[in-house]
Amino acid sequence: MSRPERLFRLMNALRVLPKPVTAARLAIETEVSERTLYRDIASLRASGALIDGAAGVGYTLTEDPALPPQTFDRIEMEALVVGLSDVRQRGDAQLAKAAESALAKIAATLPERLQRQILHATHMVYRYQVPPNVAPDISQIRTASWEETAIDLRYRDVDGALTDRRVYPLAIVYLDRGPGLLAWCCLRKDFRKFLMSRMESAEPADESFRPNRVRLLRDYISQMSEESLNQMSVPKQGGQINDVW
Repeated sequence: MSRPERLFRLMNALRVLPKPVTAARLAIETEVSERTLYRDIASLRASGALIDGAAGVGYTLTEDPALPPQTFDRIEMEALVVGLSDVRQRGDAQLAKAAESALAKIAATLPERLQRQILHATHMVYRYQVPPNVAPDISQIRTASWEETAIDLRYRDVDGALTDRRVYPLAIVYLDRGPGLLAWCCLRKDFRKFLMSRMESAEPADESFRPNRVRLLRDYISQMSEESLNQMSVPKQGGQINDVW
């Protein structure tokens, strides 16, 4: 690990971990000896980071020069806490960790009074249902969506039939049943929805659909809106809704 990468990891650990953070814990997070850690703390202080504490006591990052100052009113901060807390509980491990890191970075840019308001937010999120197990690595699907590359998907539908198909991943959505994928299906030549829990495998393919993602996603959302309006205007038989996933 290069020194800039190590210092970046150290700053992030100071933002995220419960304060004050001991030198031993920081050394583990940055994979260095405590002696090297003390030198890195001194380097960060010299570059402008305000870090309180000392060896044997622990360290607290009170001012982060890498982040610009932010101003939020109290209800905006409550909204941030609720939104990011929900992501931590509903998202995959990578996304949950990112939400925790994002909240810590936001808090680091605030004056002390506003930091206390974040720590003592009155809005909370608790989900007692355990999210369903997801077979594929969502991070690969997320990366393919970012990079606008196709995915070779092995999928088991609601009737248990297994199919292999290539899809263009357009968006990941979070439902009560777990995360799903909105995509263009090359097999069906149409838009399709896929539950992550029914994916047997999802492998990145050497095919780009750039720059069509934005147009495809816009068309898909428009189509879903029309279908939703049509369903609202037609009475449902027996109150049943077909599972199109």
